[in-house]
Amino acid sequence: MIPVPEEKVVQTPGIPPTKETIAVHLDRRSAPWRVRILGWTAKLRGLVLPIAILLAWQLITTRHLVEAAFLPAPSEVASAWWTWMFGEPTPFTWTQGTFVSFSLMSMKRVFLGFAIGASLGLALGIVIGWYRVASDLVDPLIQGLRPIPMTAWLPFATLVFGVQEPAAIYLIAMGSFFPVVVNTAAGARQTPQLLVRAALMLGTKPYKVLLRVVIPSAMPSIVTGLRLGLGIAWVLVIVAEMLAVKGGLGFAVWSAYTFLRMDLILAAIVTMGIYGWTTDRLLVLGSNRIMRWQRGLVSR
Repeated sequence: MIPVPEEKVVQTPGIPPTKETIAVHLDRRSAPWRVRILGWTAKLRGLVLPIAILLAWQLITTRHLVEAAFLPAPSEVASAWWTWMFGEPTPFTWTQGTFVSFSLMSMKRVFLGFAIGASLGLALGIVIGWYRVASDLVDPLIQGLRPIPMTAWLPFATLVFGVQEPAAIYLIAMGSFFPVVVNTAAGARQTPQLLVRAALMLGTKPYKVLLRVVIPSAMPSIVTGLRLGLGIAWVLVIVAEMLAVKGGLGFAVWSAYTFLRMDLILAAIVTMGIYGWTTDRLLVLGSNRIMRWQRGLVSR
């Protein structure tokens, strides 16, 4: 939000200010508050649909339109969630007091796998998008591997790494790599030549063009790739924890399924949604700070 500078009422000596002049002055001074109100209104609009879904869910369960074994009431899910969070841990079950440790396991796998995949995707995407020779050599291989479902790599990962932590990290890194490299390459490839010529005319060294022109120009596409990669990382951590490693939110979903604990399944699903949304928002906030130069150039 760009603050509107405070202005004084322009008054000609000997002539009192008119009502129109005072109204314009007050309208300008109140503009930042209107912008804040509009911003909060836009944020509150995002709560309308989740609240509506929650109310519909409660209505369906209270009227017994669906069996409780298949769709427990929100209060039952909240109770199971509370026990999962704060219950007394026991060596015989994971459904009490393991929420924090399971969440940390999943977060660690997501962040580590995403960091590896996104770093490789960023570096290779810039090279592919800017250098024609690199694109001719590497891009066909990437486009050939990209359509392969990530779940198809799970048997390969477990055979190579075993049912251990590296198998999950490998799968998450693979899934994060492809959207980042494709979007980064597209952004670098679409760098306007006018910007490159202007930078060279202003004295920028050719080897600095990549850092000062190409990467800033490709940032919107890079951010899109990072958001897609992070979302895929949260999907794949669940797949990996169901089949390749023990512990984590995916392990909780699969274990709850084996015991027909639909309340815990829904609690884990909601938790994953909250974590995914939070990490995406943090990524967007960080990218907005990096791309401050976009303010005023785009509609949002």
